[in-house]
Amino acid sequence: MLWAGATIAAAAFQVGRNALQRGMMSRTGPWGATLVRFLFGLPFSLVFVAVAFAFAPDVAPRFGAAFWWPALTGALAQVLATAALLLAMHYAGFAIGTALQQSSVPLAAIAGLLVFEDNLSPLGWSGVALTTTGLAILVWPRRTGGGQKPVSGVALGVVSGLLFGFALNAFRHAGLRLEPQHPFFAAMASVAIVQAVQAGALILYLLWRDRPALLAVITDWRESLGAGLFGALASSGWFFALNLAPAAAVRALGVIEMPIAALAGHRLFREGLTFRQMLGVVVVTIGVAMTAQF
Repeated sequence: MLWAGATIAAAAFQVGRNALQRGMMSRTGPWGATLVRFLFGLPFSLVFVAVAFAFAPDVAPRFGAAFWWPALTGALAQVLATAALLLAMHYAGFAIGTALQQSSVPLAAIAGLLVFEDNLSPLGWSGVALTTTGLAILVWPRRTGGGQKPVSGVALGVVSGLLFGFALNAFRHAGLRLEPQHPFFAAMASVAIVQAVQAGALILYLLWRDRPALLAVITDWRESLGAGLFGALASSGWFFALNLAPAAAVRALGVIEMPIAALAGHRLFREGLTFRQMLGVVVVTIGVAMTAQF
């Protein structure tokens, strides 16, 4: 059950990272806040790679096409998913945005049926239906806790869930192809490589489209460094868990971040949840766990 401990730790660090990123959005915008996660997390990820290598000096990573195509497509999906999630939290509230992100499991199940003809058990499809019901509850009432444009927030939250679901599966595939005999090294190396690509691409984009946002990221380096550390710890935990267990099981256990996010939203952003919204969060949590059959 080592993967379960890594998943729970990753979920907790992810909530902290999301909170720091959301707090920076007013100065950096969504793309600048997204860059913080990757750019300032990269130095920590490189340290983790060195530690992993020290415990497994006989590693033989395979940097072939089987690694690069899922790593790069997953990197792109994660960047887009992070920006969508930050906007969802801004429009619909911190806790609601986090809850909507959990739609990744049922959406991935539906995509699997339509694209890959992968079917679910009756319990799994019941979870899809229950999660959909929970998401519908979160859409109503119009004003969600702390949100400004709840409809936009709901749509962006679902998009982030779909993209995160794809990224998780892609990263699992990439890590297993890189070094199947040493899952910890494979996870740490994959995180560092993916973050380097993501940081480089976002820096080039901001230099072209939004230099003030890039300057704000650098100016607020202390806060950025904290978000980067939490991001590196969260990503390392997710990647390590994905190298030990299927993505659906990891994502299902990851719903533990929802109550953590609800508490953080209340304490940090003075967001409150109505009874209806709390019911929606609970229903989504149960539905996701049923879908993953965890």
